Amino acid sequence: MIAIIKYNGGNVNSVQNALNRLNRNSVITDDPELILKADKVIFPGVGEASSTMKLLKERGLDLLIPSLKQPVLGICLGMQLMCKDNEEGNTEGLGIFDISVRRFPAKDIVPHMGWNTISNQTSSLFSAVEKWDDVYFVHSYYCELSDFTTSVCDYILPFSASLQKDNFYAVQFHPEKSGTVGNQILNSFINL
Repeated sequence: MIAIIKYNGGNVNSVQNALNRLNRNSVITDDPELILKADKVIFPGVGEASSTMKLLKERGLDLLIPSLKQPVLGICLGMQLMCKDNEEGNTEGLGIFDISVRRFPAKDIVPHMGWNTISNQTSSLFSAVEKWDDVYFVHSYYCELSDFTTSVCDYILPFSASLQKDNFYAVQFHPEKSGTVGNQILNSFINL
């Protein structure tokens, strides 16, 4: 069973619909016991960093998520909140990835919205993905490049399109909105 972490993020149902298309059982939940028992956990996100962290803290999920031992996939805001801090609302993150989340320079068109290419893929999440495939992004903040970076995208500047540390995987783009490529990435995560 796949647990999709329930909070005020806007795309939890989209993620569940993508898993349904792949014939995968999932549950949307904020119940710590269900999350701990799940084979895989997805931490999706569309929203604002500080209000989301406040909600996670109220539910004790800020302590639970970093302690998980099964594969965990953060998506978009989920990825950003897995980092140590975020310029959006001067938010302290979960600290899984020891990197900062920055706002794109305002001189250019923000948010970064639409299809863009990922490159330099080094994670097993991309085992079925071509070297220069496009995925769908919607974000105004980005994760810095680091030793945790497993793919790169270039919009205004190069940034981490994905991260990995131990059992924690994260993608800035939305696999649930990225068509066939997104399905391949979700399948790779499920099959870890």
